[in-house]
Amino acid sequence: MSTAVATNRKARHEYSIEDTIEAGLVLTGPEVKSLRAGHCSLQEGYAIVRDGEATLKGVHIAPYKEGSFANLDAVRDRRLLLHRQELRKLTIKLKERGYTLVPLKVYFQRGFAKVELGLARGRTKIDKRQKLRDDQAKRDTQEAMKRFSRGERV
Repeated sequence: MSTAVATNRKARHEYSIEDTIEAGLVLTGPEVKSLRAGHCSLQEGYAIVRDGEATLKGVHIAPYKEGSFANLDAVRDRRLLLHRQELRKLTIKLKERGYTLVPLKVYFQRGFAKVELGLARGRTKIDKRQKLRDDQAKRDTQEAMKRFSRGERV
């Protein structure tokens, strides 16, 4: 069972997520302890694939309070662990115009730190407004269906 340590709630609003991929995170000891305490922010984060390696950039993991000299920079680049086939697939997709890799959530699975990456395409202001309208209409429909099934007047 995996529970999310941090989620990037803004990502699904700012981007249209087309595919998701799970990747392992290479962390130091104090970073793992800080992550377990929930001190992580994915807001400015993104991932790149260069020279056959994936790197997570811009993710803020606060220094561990009880850590000493082993604490590293809070916003340093962190390696991602992916299979070679996944890296090839991502490299091809990222070469297309408009695609980016966005971290959606960080969690622990069987004791290992994982990050869920979304292959995303940026949304324009008009697209964002349309999505909000669609979501509201969906919620209204669900509410009306619920009331109808209870026998209330719609």
